[in-house]
Amino acid sequence: MKKKLVVLTGAGISAESGIKTFRDANGLWEGHDVMEVASPEGWHKNNALVLDFYNQRRKQLQQVSPNLGHLVLAELESHFDVYIITQNVDNLHEKAGSSNVLHLHGELLKVRSTVEENYILDWENDLNLGDVDTNGNQLRPHIVWFGEAVPALDEAIEITQQADYFVVVGTSLQVYPAAGLLHYTNKNVPVFYIDPNPATIYDLNNSLEIIAMNATEGVPFLRQKLLEKTHNS
Repeated sequence: MKKKLVVLTGAGISAESGIKTFRDANGLWEGHDVMEVASPEGWHKNNALVLDFYNQRRKQLQQVSPNLGHLVLAELESHFDVYIITQNVDNLHEKAGSSNVLHLHGELLKVRSTVEENYILDWENDLNLGDVDTNGNQLRPHIVWFGEAVPALDEAIEITQQADYFVVVGTSLQVYPAAGLLHYTNKNVPVFYIDPNPATIYDLNNSLEIIAMNATEGVPFLRQKLLEKTHNS
């Protein structure tokens, strides 16, 4: 039976494909204050601006491809039972071939009703004012904005608790509740943290190995380590 490998990914892995992150630029995201385009308040203040912002992100997403980090994580499915828990709203893990991807913060290529939360549609083109659900309610990006609940969190915790190996790739571990996930791992589970500028991790009972590389270097390096571990065990 394959060991369960659970991987938490953040903006760093997507940045290497050319998707801009906002944490590195004083809270600005493509020139916007992040609260203007990623909060319920921003939406109520100027929903046309928010719709345009995500329309631009959708266009950008169609111009980028998965990188080696994404591809190696998908390839590891031939050796492990791999679950990706991602803070990213892009579809690069799916494009790379990963089968089990849980999006904590929503998905750029989906929209949902502003009233009926479970009314969710796949959406690749522009979303405009006047695009509505079957009851005439405006559609909005299917993104978990700042201040909103994270519906997938319970499932993410459950997956984390079953991990035989837990890996963190390309996240500053500053965004909660996602950053707290690694504290749900069982005590004997090895944790690997891949990031060129790793954050300090406190109060972790597990064995922790920091791989201070970016995702395209660090994930192949990790693959080698994991395959050696399973071969020797």
